[in-house]
Amino acid sequence: MRVPVKVAVAPARSLQGRPGRAGAPSACRCHHGEVTSHEQQTVRRLEQAILDLLERRAPGATICPSDAARSVYGGDDDGWRSLMEPARQAARRLVGAGRVEITQGGRPVEPDEARGPIRIRRVR
Repeated sequence: MRVPVKVAVAPARSLQGRPGRAGAPSACRCHHGEVTSHEQQTVRRLEQAILDLLERRAPGATICPSDAARSVYGGDDDGWRSLMEPARQAARRLVGAGRVEITQGGRPVEPDEARGPIRIRRVR
């Protein structure tokens, strides 16, 4: 028999431990602070959604993290909003892997320096 595990919402943080947007929903963490397999699967799905969305656009085109969040959520309501910080985390991971760039004002920015709205594009 499985014993239910308490789940709490952690403050928004990037996967590198840097603070995320204050008050933004974040992926849930179990009470030990570990990332669950469901959360890992969600981040992988968001990473794949980012890559798929970019593949369907022109080489220099960008997407918003919300495009990936909406794609993965799939519902008709605004539940995708809870995936925004995980989508930004997925973009940061893809930057670290050399697959995408995060931009602001049309220029690449370091993920830990980005404040406010971001866009994502393929690496040039």
